[in-house]
This record gives sequence, structure tokens and C-alpha cells, in this order.
Amino acid sequence: MDGHSPDGSGDKQIIQEICDLGWSALDQSGVIDAAWAYYFFSVQFQENLETARALFPDDEKLKELEREESNTDNLSPWPGVAAVGERMNHCEFMRRALALAPLPDAKRKQFEEAGARYLRAVRAMEPLTRALSISSYEDGGLERVFGAMLNSPPFDHPVVGAFRYFLFTHIEFDSDPVKGHGAMARHLRPDDRVLPLWTSFRDILVGFVPALAAERKVAGGWRSASAA
Repeated sequence: MDGHSPDGSGDKQIIQEICDLGWSALDQSGVIDAAWAYYFFSVQFQENLETARALFPDDEKLKELEREESNTDNLSPWPGVAAVGERMNHCEFMRRALALAPLPDAKRKQFEEAGARYLRAVRAMEPLTRALSISSYEDGGLERVFGAMLNSPPFDHPVVGAFRYFLFTHIEFDSDPVKGHGAMARHLRPDDRVLPLWTSFRDILVGFVPALAAERKVAGGWRSASAA
């Protein structure tokens, strides 16, 4: 595709790097901070899906995916976040989930400024790249990342509970090889143009949660990155 490698190996490497971060070692604050990083990812996901729809307005599979991700009730109900039958974009679910336990003002400002920089960078990418990212996300990429995120401890906290529900539910959405969300986007056939999107996702996760990079997965278990 225009000289870009179509083998998908590059995005798989970055996805594996995200999966190999220190999810199981996070404390409660770290899980909440990861949910904040994911919120900004969810905003760009929604915007990239809208970009894909605008580029391919007659694509029936993308129309179906939009119905599953945008203005939908498939995450309702959830206490304090979504009423029975309430329809919303999935990024709005995440925004409301984070509001269940507001951060201190200084930390919230720091996250919002970093999130705004991240979103500006994504929005500056050319539209086709943003559209292709949807396939890379939905056709196995996010399913793997969500599974890794769920290795974090299940703390009894409203934000953690809502975030874990979001992750579990999305794995269900994506996992069916025929009717899942991956099947609705697979035909876009992403190439190495999507790598900066995955790299920036990894970087915002580590930027919000430095503990994720303090340990990395190796054969035989976990060890400090400084010991490598």
C-alpha cells in the first residue's frame, strides 16, 4: 500500500511491549492513573472511527461498528456511570467512570495537559492513517492489551471496578471472529502507518503510570528494568 509494509509485524511488536508492562505490580493509584491514560486513548479512538466513517461513508461494516461504539447502550447499566438503557459513546463512559473519584486538582491538570498534547498529535496525523488504526485496534490489538491490563489487581474502588467492567466487556465485543468488532474493521488492512498511534498510546500509559515501566516481563517472571 503506497510503499508501506503491510505485514503488520510492527504494530504487533508495540502491542507486545504494552502487554509486557508491569500491569500485575500496580497499586490502586496506578490502576486509576492507567484508566486516565486510557480515557484519552478512547477519545482518539472515537474520533478516528468518525474519521473512518467520513472517508468511507458507504461502508456497511463501519456503519455497524459505529453503532456498536457510538451512542450505544451496550455498556449500560453501570452504577454511577450509565443508567439502564442509557446511550453514550464509549469514551463518555470512561469520562463518567473517572468522575466517580476525582483526582487532586494539580494531578488532574497535569493529566489533562498531557492528554491534550497526545490528542493534538493524533489529530495532526493524516486521515487515512487514523482510519486504518481502527482495524489494528479492533482486530486483536486492543483485545490483547485489555487482557494484559486485567492482570492488574482488582481493587475495591469505583473507578477500578468501572474500568475493569469496560475492559472485560470490550474483550467480549472484539473476540468473536465472525461477529465481533474486529470482523467489522478487518477489511481496512492496516500497515506500518499505524505504528505512531500505538507508540503514542504506549508512551501516554507509561507517562501517566511510570511504575508500568519499572518492571518488565521476562522469561521466568518479572524483574526490575534497571536490573536488565
